[in-house]
Amino acid sequence: EITSLLSLCGGQFSGEQEIRVNSPFWILNIPSEEMARGLMKRTVCAKSIFELWGHGRSAGELYASLKNYPMDKMLPYLQSDSTYKVHIHTFNKTLTQAQKIKKIDALEFLPFKGKVNLKNPEHIFWILEDYGMNPNNVPEEPFHLYFGRWVHGQRELIESYSVKKRHFIGNTSMDACLSFIMANHGRVKPNDVVYDPFVGTGGLLISSAHFGAYVCGTDIDYNTIHGLGKASRKDQKWRGPDENIRANLRQYGLEKYYLDALVADSSRPIWRKGMLFDAIITDPPYGIREATRRTCSPKETVKSVERSTENHIFVSSNYHLSDIFFDLLKFAAEYLVMGGRLVYWLPIYRPEYTEEIIPRHPCLKLISNCEQMLSSHTSRRLITMEKVKEFKDQDENSYLLDGQYMPYRGHNSFREKYFSGVTKRIAKEEKDNQK
Repeated sequence: EITSLLSLCGGQFSGEQEIRVNSPFWILNIPSEEMARGLMKRTVCAKSIFELWGHGRSAGELYASLKNYPMDKMLPYLQSDSTYKVHIHTFNKTLTQAQKIKKIDALEFLPFKGKVNLKNPEHIFWILEDYGMNPNNVPEEPFHLYFGRWVHGQRELIESYSVKKRHFIGNTSMDACLSFIMANHGRVKPNDVVYDPFVGTGGLLISSAHFGAYVCGTDIDYNTIHGLGKASRKDQKWRGPDENIRANLRQYGLEKYYLDALVADSSRPIWRKGMLFDAIITDPPYGIREATRRTCSPKETVKSVERSTENHIFVSSNYHLSDIFFDLLKFAAEYLVMGGRLVYWLPIYRPEYTEEIIPRHPCLKLISNCEQMLSSHTSRRLITMEKVKEFKDQDENSYLLDGQYMPYRGHNSFREKYFSGVTKRIAKEEKDNQK
């Protein structure tokens, strides 16, 4: 998420950051404080951002680094008419109050002229200490120390957009935190057009609209698009008149960014040819809590005929997971603008996972692949791809010529593998209870 936002807002990782990959503290090179605040207004993965005044692998190195920091950059925040406080944060270790005071007193060489105000200071300075990632082997001294001026922190997005308070939800409505991470991976910005081909209740549209993008989507489920049928909330039988995608955006003051949501089959694109979307952000169905299906003609193998509350009839058939992802990549390659991003979730069976099973397309470059654990044997990968090549007719079915196509077929049995693990767990629990 941070890498995507740096490429959008401006900035990059510090050269020495590469050796600190597992540290919770990252050093970034950002041209201005305004850009740093812009990044923090969007991120949900970072807690705070600081103007770094000094750092080192020991207290001595930290103090030497602070003494070399330009005085003209310090003085505006150390004036006699200002107030300040110093806060200490230790990662993987707890310090006593006496230890904290000792560390703060050791900074007396800094030219603080203002008054200490612990409740409402104008400027807050932090000492950050990194004691590693292993709670079973905490070192006596920190691996790295940092000192800087607190610039901005932001964690309110997740709470204010909580799914628990949302008008319209479904069985698989995306968690607010994850939906904002996805929008950030997609580098969504004001006046973009963002599309979700499996829109459901529109949770992913909300995060993109919050960042100023115009949003639209399609879904094969007539009842979901029109806010009809049974409700997903525990104590509610039927959906009410204010339970629809438009009402969700209206709830957050984002209705002006809502283009529309259409009943359509993602396997049969309805759009005119051309590059239409700045980002495609979606969570395809995995066949666990939502069925994977597409429309078909009566001549094709019929799985079921369904009738909605509005007498809307369609014939649906199986839509294999591998086909869902290949159709999605093919659609993104054709309809994304150059440099536009596709962000989607790919469910995987962990014992069989290798990077080779990530679907590819010649027009799309893999940017990131992040794992979210679902169980001991399953997880899903957040895949971010960027359009780097113009779509040609010969690219339409290019994956069929790929010698690695067969491994992708493993996605089709995800449902069986998912429930096989559940079945084994239940059997083990029953066996343990009998002992």
